[in-house]
Amino acid sequence: MSPEELKHRVAQIQWFHCIDLGHGIVTPGVDDTAKKLPSLQLPESFVGKTVLDIGAWDGFFSFEAAKRGAERVLATDHFCWNGEGWGSQEGFNLAREALGLSVEDREIDAMDISLEAVGAFDVVFYLGVLYHLRHPLLSLEKVAEVTRECLILETEVDMVDTRRPAAAFYPDLDLNNDPTNWWAPNPPALLGMLKAVGFTRFDVKYEPRSRAFRFARALKQQVQQGKNLFREWSRDRMVVHAYK
Repeated sequence: MSPEELKHRVAQIQWFHCIDLGHGIVTPGVDDTAKKLPSLQLPESFVGKTVLDIGAWDGFFSFEAAKRGAERVLATDHFCWNGEGWGSQEGFNLAREALGLSVEDREIDAMDISLEAVGAFDVVFYLGVLYHLRHPLLSLEKVAEVTRECLILETEVDMVDTRRPAAAFYPDLDLNNDPTNWWAPNPPALLGMLKAVGFTRFDVKYEPRSRAFRFARALKQQVQQGKNLFREWSRDRMVVHAYK
């Protein structure tokens, strides 16, 4: 398709990911997705590896795995592709067409992932999904079942200064005014959950920032957005590469 046609089709879709489609066209996602790559520390090459991306949405990370030489990539989603939120699969389909990448897709809920449903993969992406689930430990059991070698997990964490394993529960709109957010473990709980489902080695690639940094960020959010200072202070993100 011509750049003009591509630009027109991009404009018809509500995007979450910012994806560079070439010809100077970047999808206008609300998430500046490329900025997450340094903290994820994905392998430079996936040559010879199969990759499963659970909760792929517009497919940025699925396409990244394909660009890095993955032998096979399967992108899965349900909530964001099925129109239950404000997303759809249109962005994924258009980006795949524009990029010309061989990425498979399968509409399936994260809680329905199993060996029977999708098979096993060398590497599994579980990025920004865990805290959206009512049953996070059960979901990790399902993810572990289909992971041969490595799980790359990124999630919200809370109560980050608490050493005892614990998890914060978010009723109603408690986290980011989003009813799809349910639980956020603290770092000890996250590693403990991964160990409980069968992972044996953990490489923490990104961990919560210092108290000073989090306090300054929370103070800014309180002033600019009216958020609760102490609630925001206790939160951050975490990235773990977990191995069988």
